[in-house]
Amino acid sequence: MKFATPLAALIAAAAMTAALATPVLADEPGPGGSRPLVPKTGEEVYRYVCQACHMEGGKGAVGAGTFPALANNPKLGTPAFGIYMVEKGKGGMPYFSDSLTPAQVAMVLTYVRTHFGNNYPQPVTEADVRPFAKPPAGGR
Repeated sequence: MKFATPLAALIAAAAMTAALATPVLADEPGPGGSRPLVPKTGEEVYRYVCQACHMEGGKGAVGAGTFPALANNPKLGTPAFGIYMVEKGKGGMPYFSDSLTPAQVAMVLTYVRTHFGNNYPQPVTEADVRPFAKPPAGGR
């Protein structure tokens, strides 16, 4: 194909390049995306949500605040205690009823009740959590 002017050749090349080019679209900007990770196991809920205050191994901490140990904690022997604390909060413990689903609450409590020196093998279920959960605002 012969072009009358170099400008015509440049325009033709640009048009072909534009027609053949496919944009590369990322599903989210940035290196890690903007959506938070969604924990899918009790251990993940603990690591992503609880561990920042209750520490690795559930040992608790004292410093800018007091964060009770979950390790070897006899209060966790009653599922309702843990459910209430996670769903409603108390004192310095914030509530998580607006950020964790009943399934996530059940998973993390089952995990904590069977780890860190605790031996409460009865699993906590979503059905156990629902009576304590906030009424869903948009359906949960």
